[in-house]
Amino acid sequence: MRKLILATSLVALAACNANPPPAGPGEATTPRETAAAPTPATPVPSATGATAGPPPADAGRPAFVDRVWRVTSSSAVAAGSTYAFLGDGTLLMETPGGTPASGQWHYADGQLTMTEESITYPVDIVLLQDNRFTIRSNNPGGAVMIEMTAAPELPLPQLQ
Repeated sequence: MRKLILATSLVALAACNANPPPAGPGEATTPRETAAAPTPATPVPSATGATAGPPPADAGRPAFVDRVWRVTSSSAVAAGSTYAFLGDGTLLMETPGGTPASGQWHYADGQLTMTEESITYPVDIVLLQDNRFTIRSNNPGGAVMIEMTAAPELPLPQLQ
């Protein structure tokens, strides 16, 4: 599956860069990785497999599903907090020393939405790589950037 995704990414990258300018003296001749831009309408693979925009789907499921993600940096969420987007649409969040919270998430037509405390708001997927996931939560209080890394050492939470 990983080879298929890599091959698809390389084909898409080649199609987007069919006539690159010639390399100058001392410049690399391979595509350069660029910083993730705000969510475009279609995925934009980089040379490393990173995707800005809608996440790659595996059998119709976004790649961030059924994994535990640990917050590394955020403008409003405590570092060390965890997010788990369960396959049934349940969102589980836990802050160190806090009470676990739950909500819902939904991904359709290239748009992620989250519902917390009965409030639904759009969420931009800024970066989605194998071990990194950055979102911009457009909640009523303003946009919140949340940078996360995969936390494979933590078991996937189960609903009780």
